[in-house]
Formats: sequence, C-alpha cells, structure tokens
Amino acid sequence: MSLFIRKPLSQVLAQAADNEKGLKRTLGAGNLVALGIGAIIGAGLFVRTAAAAGQAAGPAVTLSFIIAAIGCAFAGLCYAEFASMIPIAGSAYAYSYVTMGELIAWIIGWALIMEYALGAATVSIAWSEYLNKLLGGSIPYEWSHSPFESFTDTAGVLHSGVINAPALVILLLLTLLLIKGTQESAMVNAIIVFIKVAIVILFIAIGWQFIRPENHTPYMIPEGTKPVLDAAGKEIANYSGVFKHGWGGVLGGAAIVFFAFIGFDAVSTAAQEAKNPSRDMPIGILGSLVVCTILYILFGHVLTGVAPWTDFVDPSKGREASVAYAISAYMTGYGWLSTAVTVAILAGFSSVILVMLMGQSRIFYTMANDGLLPKAFGDLHPKYKTPFKANWILFVFVGLFAAFVPGHVAGDLTSFGTLFAFVLVSLGVMILRKKEPNMKRPFRTPAAPVVSILGAIICTGMIVAIDSRTLLVAFLWMIVGLVVYFAYSRSRSKLRSFSDVLPTADDFEARR
Repeated sequence: MSLFIRKPLSQVLAQAADNEKGLKRTLGAGNLVALGIGAIIGAGLFVRTAAAAGQAAGPAVTLSFIIAAIGCAFAGLCYAEFASMIPIAGSAYAYSYVTMGELIAWIIGWALIMEYALGAATVSIAWSEYLNKLLGGSIPYEWSHSPFESFTDTAGVLHSGVINAPALVILLLLTLLLIKGTQESAMVNAIIVFIKVAIVILFIAIGWQFIRPENHTPYMIPEGTKPVLDAAGKEIANYSGVFKHGWGGVLGGAAIVFFAFIGFDAVSTAAQEAKNPSRDMPIGILGSLVVCTILYILFGHVLTGVAPWTDFVDPSKGREASVAYAISAYMTGYGWLSTAVTVAILAGFSSVILVMLMGQSRIFYTMANDGLLPKAFGDLHPKYKTPFKANWILFVFVGLFAAFVPGHVAGDLTSFGTLFAFVLVSLGVMILRKKEPNMKRPFRTPAAPVVSILGAIICTGMIVAIDSRTLLVAFLWMIVGLVVYFAYSRSRSKLRSFSDVLPTADDFEARR
C-alpha cells in the first residue's frame, strides 16, 4: 500500500465532532490569543534577540524580526485556513495527513518534536538562567548548566556544568498543572501574559530615552569584523561566514529569532479544545502574531540602542540575561525595573513552557489515536480529560534535554522544526485547494497560491541560513524518525489497517 495514503477529510471532521470521547471544548477566542502571546513572548524576545544581535545581525536585528515576521505572516494565513476547516488537535501533522499522506504526516509530526518539546527545553534553560540572575547568582554554575557548558571566571578558575536542576523543577510544576486541566492552564496563562506584556511595554517606554544613536551605527555588522575571544583566549564569535555580517547576517539573525514566533502555530494544536474553531482559530493565530511582531520590533530597537550589540557576544556579560544586564549597565536609576523585568520574564517563560508542553502533548495524542505512537500517548485522564500519560512521558524527554543539553543547541533545532512545519503547511493549502476545491473554508488564505508559495520560499531560505552543525543534527533526527516509522508505526497505522479490509480497484476489476 502507498506510503502516501491520505486520511479522509470526513473521518477527521467526525473525530473532531466527537466531544464525548475526546478533549473538552473550553477555549474562546480570547483564550487562544492569550495562548499565542503566552507562547511567543518568552525566550525568543528576552534571550534570542540578544543572541541574534551578537552572533549575526547587530542592531539590524530589528530587520531580522521583520523578515521572520513576513515568513510567519504567510505561514500564519495558511495555518488559519487549515485550523478553521480542520478543527482537530495535531496542527501541521493533522493537516499533512489529509493533504500529503501518512509518511509526510509522520515526518512533520517527528519534526514537531523539535519545535515543541525542544522549545520547552530551551525556554526552561532560559528560565533557570533568569532565576539565578534574580537570586544574585546564588545557584552554583555546576547545578544550573549542562555538562557541555563551562566558563573561566575573572580569577582564572574553570567552572563546568553538571545538571540544570532549576529547569527540571519548572518543567515538573507545569506538567502537573497541565494534567489538572486545560481551562485551569489557560487561566494561569492569561494572568501571566498580562503581567509580561505590561513589563515589555514598560521597558520600551522607559528605555526609549536611553537609546544612544551611536549604538545603531553601523546598523549591520561590517564585513571583516574580527572574531571575539573570551578571557581565556577562546573564540566565542566569528563573523567571516556569509550569514554572519551585512544582509546575510540579517537573514542569519532571522533564522535565530524565528524561534520567537513559534507561539502562533501552537494555537493550532488546541483546535479540538476551541468552542467555535471556525471563527476563533484564525483570530487566535493571526491576532497573537500581529501583537507580538509589533512588540518585537520595538523591543529589539530599544535593546540594541541602550546597549551596544558587542555586549551581547559574550555569555558572561549580557547574552544570558540581556534585558536585566542592559538596564543595570546603562539605565542608571532604574535598578527596580531590572528586578521587575527579571520577575516578569520568569513568569513569561513559564507561560511559554506551558503552551509548548500543551502543544506537544496534543500532537502525541492525535498521533497515538492514529496508531502511529503507542496507545499510552492517547490515554485521557478519567477525571480531567487531559492526555496525562503523554504529559509524563514528555516531562521525562524534555527534562533530559533541559538538564544536560546547552540552550543554544536545543533552540536552533527548534527553529528548524518550526520552519519545516511552516513549509509543509504552506504547501498543504495549495494541495487541498486543488483536491478539495468545494470544501467549506470559514477562513480563506488571501492571494493564494502566491501567499503559500512565498511562505514556503521564505521559510526554506531561513532553513538554509541555520548553521551546518544544527542542520546535520536535524537530519540525523529525521533519519531516526524514519527508522521508527518503518519499524513500528507503519504496521500499526489504524488508517492503513482499516484500508486493508476495503475492496481495492483491482478487486472490483476481478469481480467483473
């Protein structure tokens, strides 16, 4: 049987309509917008902005945000069409199953693990960093960093990480909240979103008066910029690559900060829990994207104007806690704002982790119901109606990454998973328009197929701009996924088993 067998659209819609056996529909448009903002504003804004400025784009990180936002806008319009017409948990995985078949759906489902699971790991690592900042560095380096990280302090002493314990603690607490219920999680998320958006606006408003024009000149990292060394003489940044300076650096920066935009597609994983998905899903996806893009551009402009981008090259200076560092070093008299920002960021990171864990567990839930993952991933709690076993399995998986893998490695892999999903969703809209032209579409992607094509092209361009080591790891991860599919999932596919008992075209011909 073909590897590209497609899931019938009627079967998907019937599954989405089964409220008795499935997930509870408890989320309105406001909840979905808050979920999107909760996932978007986090590590991408407070950590990746400084990383992109220091590693590739310089002050032109604002342009990187614009490029990333354009790619997201195209993909977001495609997600909105799919989410309004196929209101089921699973996001890009579910859409690919309907449009491109089982193998492609499995590939994107496997790639989404890099997006959501590793996204949660990356943000939990950033949460640990900011907690240590708030506590004045009282958590020993060894117990708040992975074994692959080290630094030499001013006294010449080498410190090496052992395990990131705080990251494990926050993951455990949020896993317990998710098991308790979706509505409770959404309520906690809404409170956190209000706090962190207020703090972001406050930083932009106050920081604007501390912008120094010389920090924005030159606006892009010049060609020929020398490598940067740490106190021990080890190279920590090199700008000789195509995507490390000039316009190439802007594109490289876009690939880095693209991680910041994964929240809006996380909204689509909650489609099966939306009260009125045909109306609320486009509002949640596009509304959260618009709000956060505006805040991102303003934030990047202020941050690189307050502190020179060169301060964000060395992790021992400003990259790990860039906002708090910029306030402490350059905004005299606003020490209280530094503390407030750190507290708000901790809360904000918590909401990002919450939505990422929620999104990944819903994808696991849908894949398990299709037979492509073990049944345990799809088991719902008898009282709370949440995929509690998937949440526990996810905690173990994400916890291992958070505890033992450096944040920048997981973050770059997350960007790859996100971009790959966006490419397939953009192409999927064109495919379904051709295969199901008369299907009801509560929201239609405008200017199709132009928007779909541009979304796929821009996101592919940003994949190319990701560093080669990350691409190699991602490729190996996808190879592992194919091995799992052919060794386990293919033979257990419910769709494939069901199709095996149906008469084929050859059967009808033989009977004639």
